[in-house]
Amino acid sequence: MNFVVFVNGLILLFMAALMLLDAALFPATAGVFATSALITGMVGGALALVTYGAFTGLRRLQTFLLTTSIWLTAAIAGALPLYLWSMSPVDALFEATSGFTTTGSTVMTGLDDTPHGILMWRAMMQMMGGIGFIVVGIALLPILKVGGMQLFRTESSDKTDKELGNAARFAFGTLVVYAALMALCAMLYRIGGMSVFNAAAHAMTTVSTGGYSTSDSSFGQFDSAFLQWVAVVFMVMGALPFAWYLRVLLRHRLRSEQVMALLWTLAAVIACISLWLTLTTGTPVLDALRLVAFNVVSVITTTGYATTDYTLWGPFAVAAFFMLTFAGGCTGSTSGGVKSMRWIILLRAAHAEIRKIPLPNAVSTIRYEGRKVEDDVMSGVISYFTIFALTLACLAFALGLLGLDFQTALSGALTSLTNVGPGIGPVIGPAGSFAPLGDSAKLLLVAGMLLGRLEMLTVLVLLTPAFWREV
Repeated sequence: MNFVVFVNGLILLFMAALMLLDAALFPATAGVFATSALITGMVGGALALVTYGAFTGLRRLQTFLLTTSIWLTAAIAGALPLYLWSMSPVDALFEATSGFTTTGSTVMTGLDDTPHGILMWRAMMQMMGGIGFIVVGIALLPILKVGGMQLFRTESSDKTDKELGNAARFAFGTLVVYAALMALCAMLYRIGGMSVFNAAAHAMTTVSTGGYSTSDSSFGQFDSAFLQWVAVVFMVMGALPFAWYLRVLLRHRLRSEQVMALLWTLAAVIACISLWLTLTTGTPVLDALRLVAFNVVSVITTTGYATTDYTLWGPFAVAAFFMLTFAGGCTGSTSGGVKSMRWIILLRAAHAEIRKIPLPNAVSTIRYEGRKVEDDVMSGVISYFTIFALTLACLAFALGLLGLDFQTALSGALTSLTNVGPGIGPVIGPAGSFAPLGDSAKLLLVAGMLLGRLEMLTVLVLLTPAFWREV
C-alpha cells in the first residue's frame, strides 16, 4: 500500500509542476494555477515523503488499486484549478475526469471567451491522460489479465521490449514517439493557419484522441480542408498501438491484424456513408468524403471532435454513428472503446461456433496474430463484453431514473463507457454539451468514464470484499 501512496504523491508533484508551467505561460490565470500548484505540491510532497523507502514491492492485487487510484488522484487534482477559477465542484470534476480519460465530453460553454490558461490546462490534461493510458495499457493491464488484455502482452512485447533493454527504456521509446507525433501535428496545424496557441492545444488533444477544442464549435471553427485532413491523419495515428510504432522503427515489421482491421473498417464505413450523403443530400463527393471522414474517424478513434452536427444528416447517419461508438481504436493506443483486438477475437469465435452447427465434430482453433487464442484469453474477452453490456444497461437505466430522456440516457452512458465524447440528440450531441444535466447525472457519467477507461474489471474488482481481505 505504501508504494501505491508514493506513486500517487509523485503524480501530484508532476501535476503541480505543470500547473506552475501554465501559470508562467498565461498571466491572466497565474493566480489560480499558482495556488493550485501550491496545494497540489504540498499534498503530493507529503505523501511521497511519508512513504518513501517504506515499501518492499507491489503485489498483483495492489496493482489494481494503483491503476485506479492514479486516475482518481489525477482527476481530483486536475479539477482544482477549474474549481478555483469559476466552476462548481461537480462540473470541475466532470471536466477533469473527461480530460484525463480523454473522453472529451464537456460541461463548459463560451469556450471562445474562456482564458487561454484554462483552455491549455484542458489540453494538458488530455495530453497526460493519453500517454498515461498508453503506459498503463502496455505495462499494467496485460499483467492484470483483464478483458483478454493478456494477449496484448505478447503482441506488444514481441521482443521489442527486449531490444530496448528494459521496461524503462521501452516507456521512454513510447514517450518519444508520442512527443514526436504531437510536435509534427502542431507544426502542420501551424502551417495550415492555426495560431501557435491553437496549434499546440489541438495537437495535444488530437494525438491523445481526447477531443477538447478551444471553441464551442469544436474543430468546425477551422474552415480549412487541409487542417481537417491533418486532424484525420493524426487521430488515426493516435489510435494505433504505440508498441507497433516501436516495432516498425526497430524491426521494420508492419504486420498487425488489429491495425489492418481498424484501417479497413474506417475505409469501408467512410466510403458507405460518403456515398449515402452524396446521393441523399447532393453534397459534392469531395466535400462529403471530407465531412464523413473527419467525423467517422473522430468517433471510431474516440476523439470526439466535430465539424458539423452529423445527427442532422438523417436517421441513417444517427444510427450509424451510434453503432460506431462501440468500435474503439487499438489496444496500447490513446483511444478508448471496446478495441479492435476484442472485436477480432469475438467475431472469429462467433464464426467458429457457426461452423460447428453443420459440423459438430469439427475442431476450430481461434488464432490472433498467428497465435492460438488460449481459453483464459477467450474467457476474458467474453467476460468483458458481458460486463460492458450489463454496465451500459445499468448506467443508462440509472440516468433514465434521474429524468433523462431515452436517447440522452443511452447515448450518454455509451459515450462515457467508450470515452468517445459527444452523445446523440439535441442535449449532449455534437452541437450540445453536458452542462444541462444535473449533478447526479454528471457524477454517474464520471464513474462511467473511469470504468470505461480502466477496462471496467480493473475498477469493479475493488468493489469486492475479497479484494480488500487479500490486500
